[in-house]
Amino acid sequence: MVSHKIFTASIFMLTVTIYWHYTTSKTHIKEVLLPETLFSVSSAVAMAGWLLLVLGIVLDKPLLRDTIAGLWIPLILAAAYTVFIAVFWWDAEGSFDSLAEVQKLFTWPWVALAGWVHYLAYDLFIGALMARRLMEAKRSRLLLILILPMAFMFGPIGFVMAQFLLIARKEATA
Repeated sequence: MVSHKIFTASIFMLTVTIYWHYTTSKTHIKEVLLPETLFSVSSAVAMAGWLLLVLGIVLDKPLLRDTIAGLWIPLILAAAYTVFIAVFWWDAEGSFDSLAEVQKLFTWPWVALAGWVHYLAYDLFIGALMARRLMEAKRSRLLLILILPMAFMFGPIGFVMAQFLLIARKEATA
């Protein structure tokens, strides 16, 4: 319970800090440099999560695979996404009414960053979920590791491949 309170307080402080930097910084810093820096940091965090996921699969360590790569790192990324949306969504132009409006929405660096972090969080979460399900079903770790890059780069394709491995194995044993 204490760790959840600390996590919530940290997210609040991060939100306040980013908002303060955003509202007090010069235009170039708040529009270009800060989003670029946060893009690099969030990408590095996600990559560390994928590496821990693979390590958890190779070493058969559920702590690495399910808890760290499958829960905590996606949760950190999801929290960052929440902060970006809470602070910057309201200033963005565009909407979800049409493809043209969505394109306009993603022309602003902060919304594009939020979208990127959204993908990072969900792809890692789904990759870890796929890994857990395939390992529980006693599927080949090598095949699993080979499809993880598809989940990382092209999330739904990796998901389809993982489902195929689960279904094909069930049909073969039936």
